[in-house]
Amino acid sequence: MKNNIVLFLFFFSACALAQIEFPPVSPFSKIEQQIGITQIEVSYSRPAVKGRKIIGGLVPYNRIWRVGANESTKFKINTDISIGEKFLEKGTYALYAFPYESHWDVVFHRDTTLWGDGRDKYNPKKDALRVRVTPAKSKIFQENFLISFDSITHNGAKMKWLWEETQISIPIQVDTDKYIGEKIEKELQLNPTAQTYYEAARYLQEQNLDPETSLLYVNEAIELGGSTYYFFRVKSIAEASLGAYEQAIHSAQISRNLANEQGKDEFVRINNENIKKWKKSLELKKD
Repeated sequence: MKNNIVLFLFFFSACALAQIEFPPVSPFSKIEQQIGITQIEVSYSRPAVKGRKIIGGLVPYNRIWRVGANESTKFKINTDISIGEKFLEKGTYALYAFPYESHWDVVFHRDTTLWGDGRDKYNPKKDALRVRVTPAKSKIFQENFLISFDSITHNGAKMKWLWEETQISIPIQVDTDKYIGEKIEKELQLNPTAQTYYEAARYLQEQNLDPETSLLYVNEAIELGGSTYYFFRVKSIAEASLGAYEQAIHSAQISRNLANEQGKDEFVRINNENIKKWKKSLELKKD
C-alpha cells in the first residue's frame, strides 16, 4: 500500500512538472487613461490578423463581438461620463459591438461575467448604454487589435479601436468644469491659501473661463503669497483676455524679470512672446 502511494505521488509530481505554460495566442493588455479628473481603464486581449480577413470575416457582420479575444473586454470608470452625449454611470462594464457594413453599435453591458461574447447568454436588457458609430478606413494596417485614446482634453477624448484597416472612434465626454468649479467653490469657503487662489485662477485661465474671476483670484494669490513669476504670468493672460493690454504687458514684464532671476528660461521666452503679441494688439486697438 505504501509503495502504491509513493508511486502515485511520483506520477502526480511528474505530470505537474511536465505541464508547459504556453504563451497566449491573443496577449492580454490593459490601458489606463486620465481624462480631466476621470480615470478610465480598459482590459482586453489582442488577437492578430495573421493573413485572415477580419471585419466581415473573422468578425462577422450582424452579430455580437467581444471587442478583442478570450474573456469579454472590461471598461472601468471612476466617475460618471457621457458616450456620444448619452449618460453612463461610474462602474465596470463589458464592452461589446455589433458590426454592420454601414455602422457599428457599441454596447456598454452591465453583466461582466460572460465569457467571450456571451452569444448564447447575452441579454440586451442588461445594456447600460448603446451608441451607434460609423466605421472608417484606417491609413495604416494594424496587425494586432488595438484600443487607444486620442484628442484628449480636460473635458473629453476619443476612444479608438483599430484592427486590420478598420477604425472605430467613440466620443467620450466628462464634466470636468462642473466638478472643478464645485471643488474651487468649496476650497475657497474653507481656509484658502495663495496657492489655492492661484490654482483656481490658472484653471479658469487655461480653460478660457471667466477671465474676470480668474483675475480676481490671482490678485488674491499675489496679496497672500507675494510676487512670483507664475502668479504674474496668469495675471497677464487674464488681463489680456479682458482686452487690458497695457496692464497685461506690465504684468508679463514682471513675470519675465522674476523668471529670469530664477533661471526659468522657458518662462522668459513665453513672456517675451506674449509681450510682443500684446503690443501689436494694443497698437491695433489704438488705431
